[in-house]
Amino acid sequence: MKNVVKYTCVVLCLLYLASCKHQQTVSKTTKTPSESIPESLKKQYATKLGVTESDIKNEKLYQFINDWYGVKYKYGGKDKNGIDCSGLTSQLYSVVYKKTIACTTKDLVNEVKKIKETDLKEGDLVFFNTNGKSISHVGVYLQNHKFVHASTKKGVMISDMNEPYFKQTYVSSGRVK
Repeated sequence: MKNVVKYTCVVLCLLYLASCKHQQTVSKTTKTPSESIPESLKKQYATKLGVTESDIKNEKLYQFINDWYGVKYKYGGKDKNGIDCSGLTSQLYSVVYKKTIACTTKDLVNEVKKIKETDLKEGDLVFFNTNGKSISHVGVYLQNHKFVHASTKKGVMISDMNEPYFKQTYVSSGRVK
């Protein structure tokens, strides 16, 4: 009887240790959202922005952009079936920065602290007059004069503020309070 009890204890201990080892292995190999973005993604966005891979630091931002890149434009849209510029900006701020901001370009203009174009930092908003009447387009500044936005023709994409069209239509920049 003593041997059966000893044998049972040994088996139970081994099973316990094996299960703990298994849990450690699983936790090490399971990816979490806070882990680094893949090097290939860093390389991709570093190339798009004309910066080094070490300049791509905000993992949530670039993962968000990657998830939405190419989603078609839809006026008033707020999901991956179609999104407009202010909807994209609002979604980005909610997911990346955990902030709720306005969902229209007009409201966003009034919600930010105005800053000079030369003072732009990643996450600042850039506003454009694309309809010839008033501010009608918004994007989120990244780095190196690049910004992400929802283009009416190409959907969610990254553009350069130095492109003639954007230089001509640029109105102002702002930092979310």
